[in-house]
Amino acid sequence: MRGVDPAARHTPTPLNSVLPDAQLAAGPRTKRRRGAARHAALGALILLILVAAATYAFAQPVGARLGGEQVRVVPFASGLDTPWSIAFLPDGRLLVTERDGRLRPVDATGKVGAPISGVPQVAARGQGGLLDVAVDPRFAQNRLIYLSYAEPRPEGAATAVARGKLSDDLTRLTDVDVIFRQQPAVSGGNHFGSRLVFAPDGMLFVTLGDRFNYMDKAQDLTTTLGKVVRILPDGAIPPDNPFVEKDGARAEVWSYGHRNVQAAVIEPGTDRLWTVEHGPRGGDEVNRPEAGKNYGWPVIGYGRHYSGAKIGVGTAKEGMEQPLFYWDPSIAPSGAAFYSGDALPGWRGQLFVGALAGQALVMVKVRDGAVIGEERLPMGKRIRDVRMGPDGALWLVAESTGEILRVVPAGR
Repeated sequence: MRGVDPAARHTPTPLNSVLPDAQLAAGPRTKRRRGAARHAALGALILLILVAAATYAFAQPVGARLGGEQVRVVPFASGLDTPWSIAFLPDGRLLVTERDGRLRPVDATGKVGAPISGVPQVAARGQGGLLDVAVDPRFAQNRLIYLSYAEPRPEGAATAVARGKLSDDLTRLTDVDVIFRQQPAVSGGNHFGSRLVFAPDGMLFVTLGDRFNYMDKAQDLTTTLGKVVRILPDGAIPPDNPFVEKDGARAEVWSYGHRNVQAAVIEPGTDRLWTVEHGPRGGDEVNRPEAGKNYGWPVIGYGRHYSGAKIGVGTAKEGMEQPLFYWDPSIAPSGAAFYSGDALPGWRGQLFVGALAGQALVMVKVRDGAVIGEERLPMGKRIRDVRMGPDGALWLVAESTGEILRVVPAGR
């Protein structure tokens, strides 16, 4: 891998190890005279594992250390159903999406409100549903918010982006318009992406999955499968997009050759877009997508297909970009934020990524624009989203337990 310190290429220990099925199944096949004893021992072991797992999942890791900082994880809100994303409002309240199609307000005390009306219909199947939420940079003037979601269509489903005006009491969306639709819509319920990121110049980046069974389309510029697109807040095409004048290409495309990007963030101080995308069996990637560049999927990649087959031509090909960093085995990344607060000064400028399969908060160590390694805080929960909070804390969405969490200094 070019341009990455060797320390960044180590193979991390997987955090989601479990007992093999064969080991769990061994007891009933032993001889009868040992069966009862082994059955009892196995039962005790399973009970111990379940108790330990439950304790770990709901414990607050007080005094944990990550990136040179002593931190603890504290609950903020609970009782959510498969939460996917959060966004902060200027008055201290926040919005949270639930994948089945609900958008809810959460007040400053962590109380979760009733679903907001006016949300578009979603295709809530597989990985699809209501996904990301973003607040317009000029929200105080226009009260606009943006939603990405799996949109049901006659041909199947595809990622779409809608925007609408949020009422002052956070009960309804009005004037809802669909400003972007991924093309084409296809069958299946996997790999919708999708994150929404406003750049400092007001442009909106939308990350899009390859829809799994249609991975070859990630290389096809006549589609927006497996792409990062760049649009104006009303859905119009910026005139300086890289493929505006290329015959047959989709003018909204910014970069291509992506698999399933579920994390995207602007790096403070540089205004550069960073993304993190799911690989197959291994090969989750950190990228910094640039205008018009090809990031390789499915021609190149690290890891292997789920079948065990080799990916395309291997890990490199001329004209295709290398990742800044990759994981093998996969952590299943989703949600990312650069830390820019004052509460944890040792974290400033570092990238934090949520891990679903890895069930961790991952600190991706960044120095002078390069990734030099990583460090993990085990959570025992599937972390779907990571956000830099206005209070200086790092905010997390725990999909598996329906919680919103805050990572704060251990002394707070």
